[in-house]
This record gives sequence, C-alpha cells and structure tokens, in this order.
Amino acid sequence: MGEKLRSGFTTGTCAAAAGKSAAAILCSRQIMSWVQVKTADGTNVNMELVQVKQEENKVYCAVKKDAGDDPDITNGALIGAWAEWISEEEAKKAYKKCYIKHTKTKGVICLAGGEGVGTATKKGLSCPVGMPAINPVPRENIFTHVEEVKNRWNITRPIKITIVVPKGRRLAEKTFNPRLGIIGGISILGTTGIVKPMSEDALISSICLEIHQKAAEGLEKMILTPGNYGERFLKEELLISLENAVRCSNYVEKSVKAMAGEGFKKGLFAGHVGKLIKVAGGAGNTHSKYGDRRMEILCQCARKCWEGPEAFPPELEQQILESNTTEEAAEYLNQAGIYRKTGDVAALQIREQILNWTDGRLCMTVVLFSQEKGIMGIAGDIYEYRGY
Repeated sequence: MGEKLRSGFTTGTCAAAAGKSAAAILCSRQIMSWVQVKTADGTNVNMELVQVKQEENKVYCAVKKDAGDDPDITNGALIGAWAEWISEEEAKKAYKKCYIKHTKTKGVICLAGGEGVGTATKKGLSCPVGMPAINPVPRENIFTHVEEVKNRWNITRPIKITIVVPKGRRLAEKTFNPRLGIIGGISILGTTGIVKPMSEDALISSICLEIHQKAAEGLEKMILTPGNYGERFLKEELLISLENAVRCSNYVEKSVKAMAGEGFKKGLFAGHVGKLIKVAGGAGNTHSKYGDRRMEILCQCARKCWEGPEAFPPELEQQILESNTTEEAAEYLNQAGIYRKTGDVAALQIREQILNWTDGRLCMTVVLFSQEKGIMGIAGDIYEYRGY
C-alpha cells in the first residue's frame, strides 16, 4: 500500500485567509501571525501569515499556497490581500471594478483583484466580463470572513479588500486562462476550499470500490456524476438524493463498465454540459489532456436537430465553434431556439455511447445542464430517481 496523499487548500481558501487577516489587523491594529478560516465545505483551518505590512490606512497580509500532494502550478505561491478604508463615495463607484456586498449592519465590503489576479474578458465564465476572476464560492467566502471581522470590532465604515498573487501573471501562462479569456493573472478558485489529491490509479480504484459497495448493498440502480457541479444540480434543482450517488471524476468509461460488471442494468448519469458533451463525442476520459472537441460536438448535435427548409446557419456554427465556453455556446443555441433540442440529442448520444461501452448491459438515464439555463437535455426518465 502506498502512502496516503496529503490534502491542501484552494486559492480561494488562501485568499479568504489573507483577506480576513488583513481586515483584522486594519480594524484592531493588533499584529497576528496565524489566522483561522472556515473553508467553503465547513472545515476550520489555521494558516500562517508569511508576510504582513502596515501602512496608515492599509494592511497587507499573505499566506503561502499549499496544494498538498496535488500537482498544482500554484503550489507554493503567495496569495495576499490588501485591506484599506475607503470613503462612502469611493464605495458607491467601486461596483465598476469590484464585487460589492452590502452587509445588514456593518456597511459595505468591496472586493477587487490586484496584481496577478486575472480579469474576465469573455462571456460564459463564472465572473462577469471586466471583473476580477474570483469565482462565486471563494468570493462569498472572502465576504463572509471580512464581515465577521467587521462585526467583531463593530466597524461600519466601508472597507476594500484587494486580492493579489505576486507571481500570478507568470503562473497564468501555464494554465488555460489566456485561452478562456482570463487575462493578466490566475483565477481564484475552489468549490469546497480543500484540494484532495489522488493518483489516477488510486482514484479509479476508489471509484470502482464505491460502485462495488453500492452493488453489495443490493441496489438495482445508482447515480453517477463527475463532481461538485453535478451533485449540486441533482440535489438543488432536481431534488434527487445523493445517498446512492458515486463521483466518477473524468473516468466515465471505466465507471460505467464497473457498474455493468457489478450487475447494474440502469442508473442516472448527470453533469454539466462542458464535461458531458465530450462523452457524446465518444470520450471515455473527459480530462482536457485527452483532447477538447466540445464545440465541434455541440455543432454536430445542433445540426442533427436542425429543422426547416434552410441549411444549418453558418453564422450559428461559427458562433458555437468560436465560443469560449459551453455556457457561451448554450446562449447562442438558446437564441436560435434549439438549446433543449441540441441537449436532448447530446443526451441520447451519451446514452448510446454507454450502451456501446457496456455491450448493451447498462441503460443510463442522462441529464445535461447549463449553470445559467438549467436542464439542457434528457434521455430517459429522471422521475424514477426522485426520492430514491
């Protein structure tokens, strides 16, 4: 048996730690060397402050990103934050470049991106165009911790938090950010706040073991989803319990073959279109290193459902192929009136692909969704999984 791999922290958790500590020192004028934050999934962690700078109306704090044993390019990078007082007038104008939170009793908090934090320049991302690439979950986590600080010291005046990553611009060159339309630095990411690494073989073995356990419990059907987005959609939008769900990560083909091998004849497979559309094109592993034909596959599905005397519009094809993300492409499909039809075609192709991989033994109900527009496509009956 190999050693257990060590978990780490997301850039979002590090940014929350830096922002909270800078705000705390600004409010209290008391130096600190450690800060405790709660990750997005509710875990309390202590982080060391490796840099602290004080000016008259500003404080800077930084922590070092520890990704554990995950091969993350930001591992070891400094994630910092400036906290500063701003006037009421400055707070009113800050919405153009900052995220704003109006607290119930303790005034305005402005959140900005500084050196090394990217800016969103294309539609379809989790951040509006022109705004710092600080994703919604870490954004809210930073706000929560700064509001906690303001409450503790009874501070009502506006405060601005600026997240910085000194080497972020250089690190971003090693990521997909420039291609996605995030320029000038990295993204502040994280859905749980914790990075849980696993080797590929260990992860696949773990998935297969979970599937085996579900079969051993006597289940006749189970739920498969790639990760957080799929689970959240099932639970919050479709009201489907995750009690009988297994995360398959990128390993779709191996997971469905494991299900068939354990005797499952049916199940539910749900996920974001950006991930599942690859399966519609025959990808057994959806990791980007195995190729990315998302827009081409979406185009193929759109062509199949196109109706009418005229040919498939070349301008629509160009819009889809040039889309930055599948969310952006989904908007074009929606404008053309074929959003749901395209999704249904893709879902059916995924269902057929799974049947092919499992020699006809496993018939999955498939659900694709967009974060902005909800259900995009369904193949099969999702209602039999309500209350399952």
